[in-house]
Amino acid sequence: MSEQGGTGRHGRNAGGGVSVSGIGEFGLIGKITARLSYGPTALLGPGDDAAVVTAPDGRVAASTDVLVDGRHFRRDWCSALDVGHKAAAANLADIAAMGATPTALLVALCMPADLETGWAEGLADGLSAEASSVGASVVGGDMSSSPTLTVAVTALGDLEGRPPVLRSGARPGDVLALAGRTGYAAAGLTVLTRGFRTPRVLVEAYRRPQVPYAAGPQAATLGATSMIDVSDGLLADLGHVATASGVAIDVRRDAFDVPRQMADAAQALGVDPYTWILAGGEDHALAATFPPAVALPAEWRPIGVVTHGAGVTVDGAPYDGPTGWDHFR
Repeated sequence: MSEQGGTGRHGRNAGGGVSVSGIGEFGLIGKITARLSYGPTALLGPGDDAAVVTAPDGRVAASTDVLVDGRHFRRDWCSALDVGHKAAAANLADIAAMGATPTALLVALCMPADLETGWAEGLADGLSAEASSVGASVVGGDMSSSPTLTVAVTALGDLEGRPPVLRSGARPGDVLALAGRTGYAAAGLTVLTRGFRTPRVLVEAYRRPQVPYAAGPQAATLGATSMIDVSDGLLADLGHVATASGVAIDVRRDAFDVPRQMADAAQALGVDPYTWILAGGEDHALAATFPPAVALPAEWRPIGVVTHGAGVTVDGAPYDGPTGWDHFR
């Protein structure tokens, strides 16, 4: 963590716990860095002006994302540990979607002065645990006081000699395939918004995405022509691929099974479950296109096809429902 920014004046927050202003910036940095573990790619972690991370490929894949309290998470719905996992996953998934292997995270934390130090420590634990699950490390960052709790993460990755898999390489005749699941996090968000905490599998999917990280480099090795992290909704994100590649993409609705707990929740809440599956974000599945001759492993299931034209259709027709999330709508 770099040594910039200010802190508040009060030693305890409204709940009686020690606040970040009470321990001070350097005290909090010490507490957080003591909780981090480092993988083999981190040659130098926090403590200097910059970290040092190996880049044996000679190229570095980099991505950044931001989570804002009340916009991307709510502290009454998610623990600090959950937010740490969620913030790391959102960025690590982008690295995997390029066909790269994640190596490091840099984290900027802006927080109210009365935030409990325990919350910041829990966040660090979640970030470190999610990064460690793919052999990456939290190697540094920054912190500052702010009226709005904000977590900004930058992820780095190693292409390991492979060309990056872009959004612009899909070609007519390619098979569209998906690794991971969609709809779970969106269903969990709807459940929480309606004031419920079950089904647990859906709520936990919203709190902590289950990202198929290894499927990204695997797809690159198999010769994927394009790939994208499904963060804002399957149809919306496939729209980015279709536009970048100058093609049309058709998704088969029957390629998706509706799990029982999702079907039950949809019926109880009066929601079409395919709205979650086709347009829900934050599961961070990976969608990729492959030449038709490629034998897809079990991690990748075919869900559609690339054709001549433009845009994204479902079963050959325009989709008349929402297609995904837009931060400014």
